[in-house]
Amino acid sequence: MPTTPATAANNSSNGSDASNGTQPSIMLELVDETGSTIGTAEKLAAHQAPGQLHRAFSVFLFDEEGRLLLQRRALGKYHSAGVWSNTCCGHPYPGEAPFTAAARRTFEELGVSPSLLAEAGTVRYNHPDPESGLVEQEYNHLFVGMVQAPLRPDPLEVGETAFVTARELMERHASAPFSAWFMTVLDAARPAIKELTGETGGW
Repeated sequence: MPTTPATAANNSSNGSDASNGTQPSIMLELVDETGSTIGTAEKLAAHQAPGQLHRAFSVFLFDEEGRLLLQRRALGKYHSAGVWSNTCCGHPYPGEAPFTAAARRTFEELGVSPSLLAEAGTVRYNHPDPESGLVEQEYNHLFVGMVQAPLRPDPLEVGETAFVTARELMERHASAPFSAWFMTVLDAARPAIKELTGETGGW
């Protein structure tokens, strides 16, 4: 099956969320309520309360059995560390297409290029992170696709991975911490997920 390009794989440290003490400043693209670009801001500054609305993306990848790939965020993340979330999420560089950014970060974090990656709409939300006090004010571009190669997670980004059915996800969500934005982006992506996996997948 065709795969999307994972660009800038040799620049993974530039997109890292890990707190290694050496990462350069990362700039995000600020947007208005319609998703139009209005400027840029440094990553941490954009997330400090009350937050600045910025462009982001979320990826949901499934295996051939229709199971969703989850990741548990590494403990060194600057916020939402150690919690479960969707396959991959992050921020495009200023001027970078969200589709390109989604493919790039999936490869950087998990070591695989997503197959059949497709747009799944957008969602705008405001989610404070109670642990860090940071705020996710995001205009989020959603993508769904398949994973058809062995994972090679970057331990600075990903603490653990799991493939789950819809039922297993609900059980895990009830018993383990998840990112504040997870259910918002999952619910917004459900129509595209059902189209990809079929109604029998239970999504």
